[in-house]
Amino acid sequence: MLKEIITETTDAVVAAVKGTDNIMSAVTGTVKNQIVNVFKGVGEVGSAGIESVSSVVSGAIRGAGQVGTTVTEVTQEVVHSAVVGVSQVGGDVIAAAQEATHGAVTAAAETGGDIAGTAVSAVKGAIVAAGEVGADTAEAAKSAVGGALDAATSVGGDAVGTVREALFESAALPRDVIESAVKGHQDKK
Repeated sequence: MLKEIITETTDAVVAAVKGTDNIMSAVTGTVKNQIVNVFKGVGEVGSAGIESVSSVVSGAIRGAGQVGTTVTEVTQEVVHSAVVGVSQVGGDVIAAAQEATHGAVTAAAETGGDIAGTAVSAVKGAIVAAGEVGADTAEAAKSAVGGALDAATSVGGDAVGTVREALFESAALPRDVIESAVKGHQDKK
């Protein structure tokens, strides 16, 4: 089912972007719609629905890449839209931040994108979305960092170090929260 969601979202993004001048608007609208549809299709806002957030984000990033947008350019908006979409259906925004970031970093790795830049953009998107929907932004940031590091761990090689370094070096992210999240992630291992 998750592969079907990736394919469906990729196709939906490509179709939405064709013939439009505002790629970001088309992508973000498509992501929100896909999230809402997935949750309606699953019939619950529990773990099955939350796990599909990663697939929607991954498919959206793949689709955006097919229409000439770089992964890092679109990631923040895709993750933002996914988290807001989950909030709209009454889902767990903090868990959605983790899953969305995981999907973004995974898609970047699989498509040869910049995983470091993608991780930073994804965490930014999760923080902004959490703030907009009234969720705890620090918790969303920690959850998103965990998703980025989990995805980087799956990628292997020096991906974890690359992602960790990018998160620490980003002036746009709250350093104390990032440090706490990275330490918490390491302690779980």
